[in-house]
Amino acid sequence: MSDAEFVVVANRLPVDRVVGIDGVEEWRTSPGGLVAALEPMMRTAHGAWVGWPGQPDVHLDRFEINGIDLVPVALSAEEVADYYEGFANDTIWPLYHDVIAPPQYHREWWDAYVKVNRRFAEAAASVAAPNATVWVHDYQLQLVPQMVRELRDDVTIGYFHHIPFPAHGLYAQLPWRDQVLTGLLGADVIGFQRAQDATYFLTAVRRRLRHEVKGSAVAVPTPDGGARTALAKAFPISIDTEPYLELAARPEVRARAAEIRASLGNPKKILLGVDRLDYTKGIRHRIKAYGELLDDGILSVEDITFVQVASPSRERVDAYVHLRDEIELAVGRINGDHDTMGHTAIRYLHQGYPREEMVALYLAADVMLVTALRDGMNLVAKEYVATRADNRGVLVLSEFTGAADELRQAVRVNPHDIAGLKDAIMTAVEMTPSEQGKRMRSLRRRVLENDVNAWSSSFLRALAEVRGS
Repeated sequence: MSDAEFVVVANRLPVDRVVGIDGVEEWRTSPGGLVAALEPMMRTAHGAWVGWPGQPDVHLDRFEINGIDLVPVALSAEEVADYYEGFANDTIWPLYHDVIAPPQYHREWWDAYVKVNRRFAEAAASVAAPNATVWVHDYQLQLVPQMVRELRDDVTIGYFHHIPFPAHGLYAQLPWRDQVLTGLLGADVIGFQRAQDATYFLTAVRRRLRHEVKGSAVAVPTPDGGARTALAKAFPISIDTEPYLELAARPEVRARAAEIRASLGNPKKILLGVDRLDYTKGIRHRIKAYGELLDDGILSVEDITFVQVASPSRERVDAYVHLRDEIELAVGRINGDHDTMGHTAIRYLHQGYPREEMVALYLAADVMLVTALRDGMNLVAKEYVATRADNRGVLVLSEFTGAADELRQAVRVNPHDIAGLKDAIMTAVEMTPSEQGKRMRSLRRRVLENDVNAWSSSFLRALAEVRGS
């Protein structure tokens, strides 16, 4: 395989290893929006994707699937525990999400993070053609941009940060704060979900590293005593809208939505939450608010059903084990207090579903509850909006999501304010069809115009401008 003009570096490869019932292994393209956005470009630009295959101690040679050159990076079981479950998901994730859960700081985790980031950087540098573009993704790989630059100063480097970046008062806790900033500044363009995230990053750079910052530009010192410019700004990510529009129009998916309503006893309104089971998502808060509305007699299970999909996540990390126990205990109590023979207060589903079933759920739901305590973007909000070609349904959206900056016609809420959350739920439940239509038309315009292709194009345009300057 020849060297690649365009290299994506992400924690995971864009394919999943699947073993069929006959025992034969095959690779299937992952369903994520990032894959959908970059796949056409990867094919036309002789692209390569550097990533971990998703299983420990799996050593694979470079291979090709669907016209994409895949470069596997092997991780040992110990590295998965220390680099991924440890530093990435028990240090960086909680710190960057406003310390909703306490971060753990362990030097051996940091050592593993440095070691694994170097392995990713070396893999990217080895497959990049002369003057290639290298695009690094997310918090697991914050040191890779600078490491690639040290190995290959001819390439143009982009980095996109998919989760929030914390205010300096929180970020300053990180024992390796300066090293991470230096790692990120190896990129020519550092992209964030929100303008606020970019501002927090630039503040940290100015206060910690003392680099000159003007607007979104950072003067980064170079080894020859000069400086180069790195740009840090917001590029809000979105979804590939086409599959959602197509599925929402299918008769069998619409029939499935009606079947879901019937299976729930045809309530007047269905409330829906769809999240990974994560402490950042505010699932406990929305369950508490809904439970109090039932306790107060404002809502009844005969009229309203709440469906909560909580897909399994990081099940070996202690904080997630405790979270699942807490949520299931709360659901059990509310259902015990309020269920009737024919109606369930909360239908709690701790499992993942294929996209077709998710679209049917979106079509069945009258109210979508996105009440994250902190979220880089939250693409579920955009998926719900994309499916609602009938211009019906209400989105209740936390002001602490990146999506809140764009989806201004949602019912905005502070999820920490339980009384306010109850009011927002009632506003959504009681909203007239005409008001729903007015809001949803505006929301859909925004999502359909700013899809994932517009996002990737805007980021790569900024990278090209840096290269041309």
